[in-house]
Amino acid sequence: MIKALVIGDPINHSLSPVMQEAAFQQTGISGTYEKRRVPSDELEAFVNSLKDSNYAGCNITIPHKVAILPLLDEIDEEAKEIGAVNTVVNEDGKLIGYNTDGKGFLLGLKEKISKPLSDLNVLLIGAGGAARSIAYALSKEGPKYLAIANRSEGRLHSLLKDLKGERIEGMSLQRAEENLARFDVLINTTNAGMHPDTESVPLNLNLLKSDAVVSDIVYNPLTTKWLKEAEEKGATTDNGVSMLVMQGAMAFEKWTGTFPDTNNMKQVVIEQLRR
Repeated sequence: MIKALVIGDPINHSLSPVMQEAAFQQTGISGTYEKRRVPSDELEAFVNSLKDSNYAGCNITIPHKVAILPLLDEIDEEAKEIGAVNTVVNEDGKLIGYNTDGKGFLLGLKEKISKPLSDLNVLLIGAGGAARSIAYALSKEGPKYLAIANRSEGRLHSLLKDLKGERIEGMSLQRAEENLARFDVLINTTNAGMHPDTESVPLNLNLLKSDAVVSDIVYNPLTTKWLKEAEEKGATTDNGVSMLVMQGAMAFEKWTGTFPDTNNMKQVVIEQLRR
């Protein structure tokens, strides 16, 4: 019996349990997955108790992805460079931290694009935790050109400095809007359009190319106002369910050794969101 869980604060809204339980059922692996609220002042105690427990590991969500780093025994190279962990594996009391967010996002994006990333110009909006993991994964794929646009210059410069990649440029949101026709792929990593702030959009799409791919990591609502606008302009769109499911599937594989059926997981998440 494999046991895993997700921790965060707040945690009630998390869809990880429905999704991971579906993965256990579909693979025929005997296991359980739960969610647990862990306030920041209890994080260290939780990590210590995890070492001595029979849990295979856990997922980490807001606000612990960075705070957990010094509490772990080992951190995977990629998670170290990103500076955040979203998956922990318990190897006989030794806790190893990974980050499957960026790679998970890319797995979903690759289902939507028809050319390799090395042929595409990509615009990433935002410079927070999610943007970091996605930017890191993107930079490893070597897009033709990667621009990162953000409201706060300080955060943007810090991310650009850490990426150290060629063909990567920072810009203001206004400049991104003015140069929109240049981009083949747009990715929103901010919470603009997320419930309950459903009317806000991260960027104006007036100059969007009709054959662009527009991706939003927000999954509640399933189709944000921004994605609806992109669809009306003929673009291919992708919501945050892909990233949620793919990063979860990669975590599941780390605990069980088996990569689950992601279409099945996606279906379960969408059904839950429509309720």
